[in-house]
Amino acid sequence: MKKIVVIGGGITGLSTMHYLQKLKNEKSLDIELVLVEANEYLGGKIHTMQEDNFIMEVGADSIVARNEAITNLIEELNLEEEKVYNSTGISYIYTNNELHAIPADTVFGIPTSIESLNSSTLISDAGKKEALKDLELPNESFTKESSVGSFLEYFLGKELVGKQIVPVLSGVYSGDLNKLSIATTLPYLIDYKNKYGSIIKGLEENRAQFQAAANKKFISFQNGLSTLIDRLEEVLGESTIIKGVATKKVEKKDGRYSVLLTNGETVEADSVVLATPHNVAQLILQDEQLDTDFNRLKNSSLISVYLGFDIPDNQLPAEGTGFIVSENSDVKCNACTWTSRKWTHTSKNNKLLVRMFYKSSSLAFESMKNMSEEELVEVALQDIKMSLKLTGKPEVIEVTKWNDQMPNYHLAHGDAIQSLTAKMADEMPNVVLAGCSYYGVGIVACIKNGRETAENIINSIVD
Repeated sequence: MKKIVVIGGGITGLSTMHYLQKLKNEKSLDIELVLVEANEYLGGKIHTMQEDNFIMEVGADSIVARNEAITNLIEELNLEEEKVYNSTGISYIYTNNELHAIPADTVFGIPTSIESLNSSTLISDAGKKEALKDLELPNESFTKESSVGSFLEYFLGKELVGKQIVPVLSGVYSGDLNKLSIATTLPYLIDYKNKYGSIIKGLEENRAQFQAAANKKFISFQNGLSTLIDRLEEVLGESTIIKGVATKKVEKKDGRYSVLLTNGETVEADSVVLATPHNVAQLILQDEQLDTDFNRLKNSSLISVYLGFDIPDNQLPAEGTGFIVSENSDVKCNACTWTSRKWTHTSKNNKLLVRMFYKSSSLAFESMKNMSEEELVEVALQDIKMSLKLTGKPEVIEVTKWNDQMPNYHLAHGDAIQSLTAKMADEMPNVVLAGCSYYGVGIVACIKNGRETAENIINSIVD
């Protein structure tokens, strides 16, 4: 009997286990599956809190819809009836201490037409004129490995990028856009530039697909994202799940591997999946030959502050769902989601629930990272007062610090992964790295990576 051990019970590890078990049963394979998770609960960054009729996600708050990986998984887990979609509305950018609506017909703040560009209240006439050079300038040097920030600024101009695109994109990809490649962010943009001669024209020609995804483009569940985690744990009943026990080391031994746990136990395995953050995997493997590549991988930090108020939701700007903050503003947060507006299921009594985000990429973060919960709440309340003109004592507070736990893809990320994968295959065959540290951020990317990891392992066993 072959034994496969998956280390890490986040969404990647759980997806890997789910598809391993599925393939095991479909192919009638004699395989034992074991999942090891250091926390007392599964889910990793997916964890739902419920308090006083508010539903709060301490990590990711939704899943990108219209993707085969998630739609198939939801169907397999019989969660269709639990599924909810986001409410659509206006997103704002908070700049110069006031809210400006992000123009309609934009993709990550990038105009999809000249009309969309001209409608922006964020950009001056001179900035709009500068952006039109995209219609004329050919791409002679940029590739998918180029910086997405420099690519966009070269063709669309410094003002449009700085005031409208950077705030939106930075809200999705934590980090400096000048240090992120086109390939790891928006690879289709350079394809559009090369094919249509213009980023704007390319988006305009493909506007239909973006508009189709604009409505109901995110998924959650009636009782929060932990619904997905709980169902995955439930269907893994025939596999072994060890919770509350960390992994100390993985050692190669006689063609197999010994997984040493902190409770003193050792689990023997033929294949091991490390579905953990890269720094955890590095500690577990304890291999100096891999350290150079592991050390090239970077993380960033995030503080999330939920505040629930006994204030009617309708005191917010009509049809709005939140705002992103530009650099020249008096607030310290990077973004604010009006959670009770965007996700109506999160507030059972129609009271106001907001979520503030503070990222390590901001200048204010250094002074905030060591603050107490009480101090962070005071910062958040001050930000709400300045931006939304709302005051009041919150009924519910939830503060979460993700210190150095948010993957930050940079220009050398792809090379580091390629080198690390090659060394792993040579030195530790059948030990696989998986998860958002390597192969894409977001829940959908993790599910897809988990499924592909399971398929590759099963194919190697069958072969």
